[in-house]
Amino acid sequence: MSKTISTKNNLQVLYEDNHIIAINKRPGDIVQGDKTGDKSLSEVVKEYIAEKYNKPGNVYLGVVHRLDRPTSGIVVFARTSKALPRLNKLFANKEAQKTYWAVVKNKPPKDSEMLIHWLKRNPKQNKSYAHIKEVPESKKAILEYHVLKALDNYYLLEVLLHTGRHHQIRSQLSFIGSVIKGDLKYGADRSNKDGSIHLHARKLTFVHPVKKEPLTIIAPPPSDPIWDHCVV
Repeated sequence: MSKTISTKNNLQVLYEDNHIIAINKRPGDIVQGDKTGDKSLSEVVKEYIAEKYNKPGNVYLGVVHRLDRPTSGIVVFARTSKALPRLNKLFANKEAQKTYWAVVKNKPPKDSEMLIHWLKRNPKQNKSYAHIKEVPESKKAILEYHVLKALDNYYLLEVLLHTGRHHQIRSQLSFIGSVIKGDLKYGADRSNKDGSIHLHARKLTFVHPVKKEPLTIIAPPPSDPIWDHCVV
């Protein structure tokens, strides 16, 4: 099980050893640099490693996977060139079990269900559209959800990903009428004040690529009145 380590960089480290480091990403952070020029999470993690271990020169850090900018939760990086290809293979082969939390306005039709859609990405809109049947240039998307809790005006869902498609959870939940809170792109009535959406990468379970031991990492959601009510 993971332990949370607070750092003075405002970086929440969930797990760390010689080969990997797992961070609890804040909504709004970008995992890797992009055209915005904003400082990326990978840069902050490199600075943290350089300072903590007094490493001169360039710090090695491999980006294994990403989260959408408005999303929060677990992001794993490789700290060694030995771990990176192993982690890449592990994620590519779906050997890492990803569990998300999503807060939605409308309760889904069923308390638990496996959703299977075909997602077609529109790069210009940076959006994916869900279809019941296969359409040209679409990819099969599978997830299962469970209603965990009824909140005052929302519902907390636990989502298990079986495929990793662009905006998969956002698109599929929107398709069934359960738009994620704050997600204007997929049909929310209003945005969150900080630009976040209430989608959180809550848990990640996999076999350590070097130690070969089972590892489960859990990330607390951001602190706001709705998320706080979810963990009570």
